[in-house]
Amino acid sequence: MSDFTVIGDVGETLKKLLEDDPWIGISPRPEITFKSPKEVKDDSGSSNKVSLYLYHIQENSYLKNTEPVKTNDSLIKIPPLSLDLYYLITPYSDDKTQEKYILGKVMQIFHDNAILTGTVLQGSLSGTDNELKIIFSPVSLDDLTKIWSAFQDVAYRLSVTYMVTPVRIDSTVTEAVSRVISKDTTYSQAILKR
Repeated sequence: MSDFTVIGDVGETLKKLLEDDPWIGISPRPEITFKSPKEVKDDSGSSNKVSLYLYHIQENSYLKNTEPVKTNDSLIKIPPLSLDLYYLITPYSDDKTQEKYILGKVMQIFHDNAILTGTVLQGSLSGTDNELKIIFSPVSLDDLTKIWSAFQDVAYRLSVTYMVTPVRIDSTVTEAVSRVISKDTTYSQAILKR
């Protein structure tokens, strides 16, 4: 199960997934950062970078009506909050061709690891039976332009969007329940008049 730190733990999981790859054919290997494109523009350091920018979170509508979780015979816990996390992936390099290689490599890594489980998971997700899906989630050029317009004084760069789902935050609210011990039934007879 996951606590409130899970949103950050998903980011750390994606970062570790990218950092653990050997990046054969790309030199220097890119620095993986959570900074926005605005912050990366103002940043110095490695010439190759990948920005994993969490730009949107929404409730997963398919898992919204999940049944309460039984913790024991006398308590139930309300269902977890299930979220979809949307990331803007942007490569950076001094060489524009290298930038495209970096983006292609990120997309290959995410494609090859579309379902994250077990030891790959980081933080509060580690050691749980959680399963996260990385889904390529392209947005229209209009929507992409709107996202980029939020970064003032930053020119649009080649980027893609991914969704990670389902990300669950467990509730701390429990309710007391008791077993049905007896049932009262009342019968009545209906008389039909003709």
